[in-house]
Amino acid sequence: MSNMRVVFLKSLLLVVWALGGAGAHGQEYPLKPVRIITTGAGGGNDIQTRLIAPAISGPLGQQVIVDNRGGTLLSAEAASKVPADGYSLLYSGQTLWVLPLLQKVPFDIRDFAPISKIVREVHIVTVHPSLPVKSVKDLIALARSKPGQLNYGSSVPGSNGHLDGELFKSLSGVNIVWVPYKGTSQALTAQISGEVQLAFSNPSSVLPYIQSRKLRAIAVTSATPSALTPDLPTVAASGLPGYEAESINGLFAPAKTPTAIINRLNQEIVRALSTTEMKERFIKVAVEAVSSTPEQFAAAIKSDTTSMAKIIKDANIKIE
Repeated sequence: MSNMRVVFLKSLLLVVWALGGAGAHGQEYPLKPVRIITTGAGGGNDIQTRLIAPAISGPLGQQVIVDNRGGTLLSAEAASKVPADGYSLLYSGQTLWVLPLLQKVPFDIRDFAPISKIVREVHIVTVHPSLPVKSVKDLIALARSKPGQLNYGSSVPGSNGHLDGELFKSLSGVNIVWVPYKGTSQALTAQISGEVQLAFSNPSSVLPYIQSRKLRAIAVTSATPSALTPDLPTVAASGLPGYEAESINGLFAPAKTPTAIINRLNQEIVRALSTTEMKERFIKVAVEAVSSTPEQFAAAIKSDTTSMAKIIKDANIKIE
C-alpha cells in the first residue's frame, strides 16, 4: 500500500471519528441512570420532580432517580459540585437565584445551565372574610384610607409571599405592614384567625381554605389568568396595572454540560409536558406545567433576578 494511500485512510478515519464524537453526547447519552438533585422529601419541588422523572425516564432509556438533599442551600451546593456530564441534574426554582441576593451562599446561578422550565406557580391574593373588599381595587382603596392599619403575613424574609407584598406596596403606593412568621403554615393560621388581614399565598396551601370560605380570594398575581383558578382575575387587570409575580421551577445541569446533552434533555421534557395527561397531573398538585427552550428559561431567570433585586433593595430586605 502506498504511503499516499495510508495517509488518505488515516485522514478519513480521523474525519469519521471527529464526526462521530461530535454527536456522541447527544446520540449515546445516557449510558447509565440519571439523578435529579432537589430539596427535601414531601415538599413541592420533590413532588414535581417525581412527576417529571418517570416521564422522561422511558424516552431516555435509563432510570431517572430523585435525590433529596434538604433545602435549596444544600441541594444547590451539592449540584454545583458534580461533573458536567449530564448524569447529575438539579430541580429548583426561584429561590436558586433570589437567595444569593439576600445572603452569602456557596453557589452562584452561573454554576448551572438551564435546561427547561417545568412549572409555573401563580400566587393568590387572599383576604380574611371580615375585610370589606372583593377586588384589588377595593383593597387598594381601603389600604389608602387606613395607612399602616392593614397587615399581610408571610413566612421568612425573601419568601414569595413577602416579595409579592412588597411589590404590591411599591406599585400601589399603599402602606400595609408585613408580619413575618416562622413558616407558611404559621402565616396561614394567622390569616385564618384574623391576626393578619391579607396574604399572597401558594395555591397548594391556600386553596382548601378558599373553598371552605375561611378565606376570600380576590386575584392571582400572574400576568395571565391561571388554569387553577380560571374565575379569578389578575392583579394587573383588576386594579394594579403592571403587577406581575409568579414562581417558575425547572431543570438545570451543571455549567459546561455539553450542548447536545442539554438539548436532548430539553427535547424529552418538552415532549412530556405537551401531553394532556402530564398537564393534568401537575394541576392536581396546584401548579401549571410549562416548558421552554434553554434560552427562554435563561432569559426568564435573568429578568426575574433583575425584578427581585430591585424589590429587595427598595424594601431593604435582608436575612440575618
